[in-house]
Amino acid sequence: MKPISRRAALTIGSAGLAGTVVGGTGLWRELSTSVLDPVAGELFTEPEVLRSAGGLLEVRLEAALGKHEVAGREATTLGYNGGVPGPTLRLRPGDTLRVELVNRLDRVTNLHVHGLHVSPEGNGDNVFVAVEPGRAHRYEYRLPDNHPPGAYWYHPHHHGTVADQVFGGLYGAIIVEDDEELRVDRERVMVVSDITLDSGGSLVSPSTMEQMMGREGELVLVNGAAKPDLKGRSGERERWRIINACTARYLALRLPEQRARVVGRDVGRLPRDTALDDVVLAPGNRLDLVVDLSEGGSELTAMPVDRGGMMGQMMGGGPRPGGSGPVTLARLSVSASGNRAVGEIPAGPAVRDLRDDDVDGRRSITFQMGMGGMMGGGDSPMSFTFDGEEFDADRIDQQVGMDTVEEWTIGNDSPMDHPFHLHVWPMQLLEVDGRELSEPVWLDVVNVPARSQVKVRVAFEDFGGRTVYHCHILDHEDRGMMGTVLAS
Repeated sequence: MKPISRRAALTIGSAGLAGTVVGGTGLWRELSTSVLDPVAGELFTEPEVLRSAGGLLEVRLEAALGKHEVAGREATTLGYNGGVPGPTLRLRPGDTLRVELVNRLDRVTNLHVHGLHVSPEGNGDNVFVAVEPGRAHRYEYRLPDNHPPGAYWYHPHHHGTVADQVFGGLYGAIIVEDDEELRVDRERVMVVSDITLDSGGSLVSPSTMEQMMGREGELVLVNGAAKPDLKGRSGERERWRIINACTARYLALRLPEQRARVVGRDVGRLPRDTALDDVVLAPGNRLDLVVDLSEGGSELTAMPVDRGGMMGQMMGGGPRPGGSGPVTLARLSVSASGNRAVGEIPAGPAVRDLRDDDVDGRRSITFQMGMGGMMGGGDSPMSFTFDGEEFDADRIDQQVGMDTVEEWTIGNDSPMDHPFHLHVWPMQLLEVDGRELSEPVWLDVVNVPARSQVKVRVAFEDFGGRTVYHCHILDHEDRGMMGTVLAS
């Protein structure tokens, strides 16, 4: 299917969709009751921490709909083990993680360990597993001895249900610890998510148009709380592990009046720290941040990110994705102390650079949005595809050889940004729209701007098997923007 052009979108919008949006015939959600009034400013807290011992961590995760505290109120949401987020899992390279996933939901689910370099087969990170309601499944993940440290996360990944289940509260952090930890006074894990709840604390379903854009919740949370308060003392150094667990929201983070430096993104440490202003977290991305505290107050803020639009937005029908103003995520209060000097941030280890390797294969794949669903009798006016093909679990879209290095050009013919996520094997980002990066950057979610392309290199090593790549705007993934890759 050919991608829809801007001109075609404008024409179609003026003839039908834009009028439908403005006319309020059901594509836009209208809350029957007011949105939940959050309790802001509670003291910052973190989920329960489960830590490996003797090279093993065994965990039971129970996914269920229940009463949970969200934004300081009692709400009826999804959650793991009675909490939103679920417990934080702390591992070391070489560890084995065993998870018994128990499904107490009324729909099928499964589990994906996002970013971990582990086997995608059998009871590993196998997204083709379906855990039916009332059933359980045992996963086992063996981390390589040289697994990169960093912040990772877990969430459901059964096709067609992912956005609803993550948006509803099913997610949690995974920390793979450094062999040589940074010396800090305090470490914090911050799982950022968004959700929409009515005044009674019940989940609100998104409209069809919100799903096509990628839903963004009315409430933006940190560890399930609204604008929590963080306390510190001047002269202290903190390490913040920030995970973007939103289904579609991008995060351009700011922390004014504090010295905040990025020391890691997605996969491992950076060889040298960079400015916070230089980084935007697409859905699924993570950030490793070192903050040197100065006396006074500050706010961790997410600035609006324009990630493009589609038919209705081009005609002025409804809000564009990305919001219209900054969102306060957390408030920081720093009291006076001795103002001791904390010194420079130690350099990270040298990073592998695949630009020095021979390339065994090159291929191109392209995000495309076109006319679909409604005109063909479906429930969506748009189709979401790679190269015009919607996801088919029985089809192999890309077949690669083991122990090879490939260069992938990922194009985007659509008017919206799409974050590209490849399971199991991290990607070295080479170019964005023809602009080469001066230093190696390793990510497992790479944003592909609208009407643009990126180039990455991937080393298909350590693990073979079949897994997926997809758009990490989870509504787009559920609607077909996903493909399969087999390494053999």
